Amino acid sequence: MAARPRRSAEESEALAARALAGDRAALARVLSDIERGADTAAFAMHGGTASHKGAWTIGLTGAPGAGKSTLLGALLSHAARLGERTAALAVDPSSPISGGALLGDRLRMPAIATDPDIYVRSMASRGRAGGLADMTRAAVRCLHACGWPRVFVETVGIGQLDIDVSTVADLVIVVLNPGAGDEVQVSKAGLMEIADLFVINKADHPGARTLRQDLAGMIATLPAGRYRPGVHETVATTGEGVEKLWTAIADNLAQAERSGALHERRARRAGREVIELADAMLKRRLEAVARSDLFDGVQEAVLAGEMSLNEAAARMVGAMSSVSDL
Repeated sequence: MAARPRRSAEESEALAARALAGDRAALARVLSDIERGADTAAFAMHGGTASHKGAWTIGLTGAPGAGKSTLLGALLSHAARLGERTAALAVDPSSPISGGALLGDRLRMPAIATDPDIYVRSMASRGRAGGLADMTRAAVRCLHACGWPRVFVETVGIGQLDIDVSTVADLVIVVLNPGAGDEVQVSKAGLMEIADLFVINKADHPGARTLRQDLAGMIATLPAGRYRPGVHETVATTGEGVEKLWTAIADNLAQAERSGALHERRARRAGREVIELADAMLKRRLEAVARSDLFDGVQEAVLAGEMSLNEAAARMVGAMSSVSDL
């Protein structure tokens, strides 16, 4: 299949303007561009969770089979009843043929996905470890900029490695499944470190009581002064407990905002993104220098013993300042 031609800067700006004005079709195209790694500068003056007062980014993670997608659908249905404009980014496994998302969540939520106050988008994980697609953070910024103050990010669901969601979310919900056997061990392995709220889904299952006791025991062992995540129960298939969970999310974030914890989390996130973007910029500049005649000369000088490796590296670094951003 031939690659799609890259849009001109003018075309990208026009598309971004339509998306910012509320055009859902344009938003879908912009998100596709972001997923392909396109420049998102058109949203730089508009996007970002921290710049939108009252905006939320909620991570939803947990092991496969916990019912994350069903719970997400129930939360979206509740948001629609409240008239809360809410979007969901569902990071799905990649198709081994096309590399695109398998679109599991959109197939499971056809009714709610057509509500004018709800927007559901699947993104392909493209095999990335950590549970998120590479451009998830840029997509979240885009959604907030385009008037979606509530954004849920559901991870692909890969167990203990599924912790990257903490780098994009204001609040992380870890969904557990009673009777799964290994859920609590998975939490100890990493998810316990990032959970703001635990949800025992399928709470009508006979194993829910045991899981609740295990979680309480784990939380009790946290060091003094450490944040202790709340535990909530839902039956996502019936909607039981979903309203209380929504209220708990809002209360948790309101408290985090009052205490300054939310600002601190967003500041750390912004700092990480700046460093990552700077690192990517430097790598592109170094690659450009490595393709230049200068590099050929440096190689020959090192080989001839006329320049040390440290001097050669310093020469390369110095040359990077003259390379424009790519």
